[in-house]
Amino acid sequence: MTEFNRRKFLEGTAGIATLGTGALWTPEAGAQTLAYKPEKGAKLRVLRWSRFVQGDIDAYMVNVKRFTEKTGIEVRVDNEGWEDVRPKAAVAANTGAGPDIILSTNDDANLYPDKLLDVTDLCEYLGKKYGGWYPACEAFLRPDGKKWIGVALGATGSLVVYRESQMKAAGFETMPKDTDGFLKLYKALAAKGTPGGMALGNATGDSAWCHWLLWAFGGALVDKDNKVTLDSPATLKALEYAKELYSSFVPGTLSWLDPNNNKAFLDGQISITNNGISIYYAAKNSPDPKLKEMAADINHAAFPVGPVGVPTENHLFFNQMIFKYTKYPQAAKEFMRFMMEQEQFDPWLQGAGGYIAQPLRAYEKNTVWTVDPKHTPYRDSVKNLRPAGYAGKLGYASAGALADFIVPNMVAEAGSGSKTPKEAMERAQKRAERYYKV
Repeated sequence: MTEFNRRKFLEGTAGIATLGTGALWTPEAGAQTLAYKPEKGAKLRVLRWSRFVQGDIDAYMVNVKRFTEKTGIEVRVDNEGWEDVRPKAAVAANTGAGPDIILSTNDDANLYPDKLLDVTDLCEYLGKKYGGWYPACEAFLRPDGKKWIGVALGATGSLVVYRESQMKAAGFETMPKDTDGFLKLYKALAAKGTPGGMALGNATGDSAWCHWLLWAFGGALVDKDNKVTLDSPATLKALEYAKELYSSFVPGTLSWLDPNNNKAFLDGQISITNNGISIYYAAKNSPDPKLKEMAADINHAAFPVGPVGVPTENHLFFNQMIFKYTKYPQAAKEFMRFMMEQEQFDPWLQGAGGYIAQPLRAYEKNTVWTVDPKHTPYRDSVKNLRPAGYAGKLGYASAGALADFIVPNMVAEAGSGSKTPKEAMERAQKRAERYYKV
């Protein structure tokens, strides 16, 4: 990618002097060993989003148990839906009380960076040991180019999920690689009675396709100077395309949240959508013979390239935040370090079955990406990720605009015809300007 400044992470041993108090390095620089001294009597509470893939939470809890066995630190893990984690994290930030660690989404950390513990030492250690962070991780969690306000966990890829047999029945041998062909496929599937559909409600993860669409036609929320640029000819073209695409959708997508397209696909109501690997995972691991048969017919592909001429991928990014109010900052950092080390992270990636893509380059070699060729398209989700605040810098404004679903709402209004594309674009421009105040 060229959207972000690619930095070399800690060449040689240059970063050692930046480590905070409580960090212990071995004399051998090559060993890349870091540990923290947990506070006496430490207990940790972790709030994380609920799994869409059972293997994710199963493997995660195995690692939590290992951490407790190794350190004696009790760790309580609570699970909430994606839409519920964000407001609970905001309450914790505002009241100064709540979980020690929160696993949240996208650029939520930029809503309250001053409330979060500086984890620069930990991120520099992990980056050097595991081949460096992908640029998107730095864009999300090191917005000033200096201090890390959270630790990247990875991302769930938002790719095209489709039934091969139904695509071929509609007259297409392979998934189209351009937006014109993609629209023709959707219309052909609808004509055959096997329509598609993508979420147009306030879906934290599955509304990612709306950002892909905007960028595919050359539009953007803001420019590099953080000036709102939604009111543009490029956005208008994207919304005119959205209106045509929506005409082939199955009814009901305006209210779809993240679970809805999974259910619709597995129920046979749709033949194509956007999603992580959870639909395939559920079908493949189901005891129902019909779903197992469906799994053999499911495949995945990257979203097509639009008139802009380059891939414009947006995926659901996961962050890990430690709040300053924690009584046990060293224990919290040690927990996070432990969970990110290869001994724990590799089996967790495997347990998630391709649902989560790694944030560190070294984990590209994990066997989860090659054990099944249908997993492979998801491998580079973080590597190719563009934050929703593109092409500007992330911060309070980008996080607020994303949390307010400005771009998905704009696409929904124009696509459904509740507003003309021009009206939807102009309304979105004004909404975004409230966050990006001059």
